[in-house]
Amino acid sequence: MTAHVNGIDLFYEVTGSGRPLILVHGNGEDHTIFDEAVAVLRESFTCYGADSRGHGRSTPLAELAGGLHYTDMARDIVCLLEQLDLRNAVFYGFSDGGIVGLLAAGQTDRITDLIVSGANLTPRGVKAGLRLRFRLSYLWKKDPLTRLMLQEPRITDADLAKITARTLVLAGDGDLIREAETRRIAAGIPGAQLRILPGEDHGSYIVHSPKIGEILRDYLLGREDG
Repeated sequence: MTAHVNGIDLFYEVTGSGRPLILVHGNGEDHTIFDEAVAVLRESFTCYGADSRGHGRSTPLAELAGGLHYTDMARDIVCLLEQLDLRNAVFYGFSDGGIVGLLAAGQTDRITDLIVSGANLTPRGVKAGLRLRFRLSYLWKKDPLTRLMLQEPRITDADLAKITARTLVLAGDGDLIREAETRRIAAGIPGAQLRILPGEDHGSYIVHSPKIGEILRDYLLGREDG
């Protein structure tokens, strides 16, 4: 399905039944990275797998007159929630999707549960070696997706403090994001929980893996049962 929101066409796929759960992928990916997770979640949630602007089947990069920015990507999600009139929604975001979630959750009360994996507040939240590889890659290819990660996000402590959704912050113990950054995110969101997952890297438990589906299901349904 495609929704015209915030000046772009946003593609999303709907699967399952129950409480709405929005899933947003990382840089250079699309909603299909969550196929295995959705297979776990579809029995309990209506899963909305969205392709961020400039990705997948949404409006392509070449047609984005203002370039690619996390603030626009977050606004796209807020507009989608409003257009579909989704309330009491869960938002799950991985990497860039996690950044989108941090920004979107501070703008709407329609997101009542927020779970993010491998998100960062500024480019310096990414480990130094990877930032260097990004810089070298951008010098060679001039890829706007790489430029986005080099220049953004710019999320402040005040932005985090605006988030009222129940929040779970995840990262692997071998993540590409500095652990201090992950801990700062959790500390900055009122009441947020933090889990550092042993034996996992940035996307090992997420990309084409049922593990993140099991984590989300057990966290969300277990809390409701309790």
